[in-house]
Amino acid sequence: MERMASASRAEPGCLEYSYAQDVFDAGLIRVTEVWSDRAVLDAHFRSPHLADWRASWPALGIGERNLVLYEAGDPKPT
Repeated sequence: MERMASASRAEPGCLEYSYAQDVFDAGLIRVTEVWSDRAVLDAHFRSPHLADWRASWPALGIGERNLVLYEAGDPKPT
């Protein structure tokens, strides 16, 4: 996970990439990613380190994946 996060954070257009364990659901890891635009996210999906990460899942016992994409506008100060 550390290698994946580091490689993703180094990609152009990556504004945030982090993991968090859900305190109410043991073993559930939530991934938060923020990308500058859809084109750089699409490039991330094609990156070699993402393919390597996905290939490692069976050995790590990683199972179900529920990917949800939310698009938001520019952040506004509060």
